[in-house]
Amino acid sequence: MRSQATYFGANGWLLEIADLRVLVDPWLSGPLVFPPGAWMLRGELPHPWPVPENLDLLLLTQGLADHCHQPSLKLLPRNLPVVGSAAAANVVNRLGFEQIETLKPGETCTIKGLSIEATAGAAVPNVENGYLLDWSDGSLYLEPHGVLDPKLASRPVDTVITPVIDLGLPLAGNFITGASVLPDLIQRFTPRTVLASTTGGDVTFSGLISTLLQGATIKEQPDPRVVIPVPGEPFGLEAHTASPETINTAKP
Repeated sequence: MRSQATYFGANGWLLEIADLRVLVDPWLSGPLVFPPGAWMLRGELPHPWPVPENLDLLLLTQGLADHCHQPSLKLLPRNLPVVGSAAAANVVNRLGFEQIETLKPGETCTIKGLSIEATAGAAVPNVENGYLLDWSDGSLYLEPHGVLDPKLASRPVDTVITPVIDLGLPLAGNFITGASVLPDLIQRFTPRTVLASTTGGDVTFSGLISTLLQGATIKEQPDPRVVIPVPGEPFGLEAHTASPETINTAKP
């Protein structure tokens, strides 16, 4: 199987790596509503996504609704193995998923040749997860808020999935710090490709927070390795053995 990643918008990805089909933070259909209700924040996808077939693993970074979108999770088979943060594990446990591996930052597990290391992610308010994934001919780091665990050692990583903008609210500060952290990510991991995530996919928002976000400062920080993925189109991931001439590069 060729390693590739398909973006669904927001935080959702399908990773085809290590001969596995890994679904990450899926929001596939229906509105996204944050507590206490739609008046605060409601998101709409431009169209529903079909549930990917033949999944091997569900990987969840956070327990919040934009990572554990319960209407989408209810579409998945309950015997699908899950790896997630403690908060995410609580959500899927309530939904009846049968095989749940909870990882705290610094803990690891292996699923059929795919090594998964949880890293310290966003504090929302509890510290959630990012992940370092390693398999026989590839590696990938992902974290959806632009948070880099200071305990992570420098090492080569082929692909990084991260937001590439800073986004925040007046007075509250930034809750997505992708642009700020991007230079550190590139220095730490020297990736071949950076796939932009979290704020893409033509998602539309309404509600009070949406109004405030319109006045927030968004600072873009492009790098020649950054790729803006086209939702629904698989993007090939370079293997360890790829030559420099074949590395994917594209400007946002």
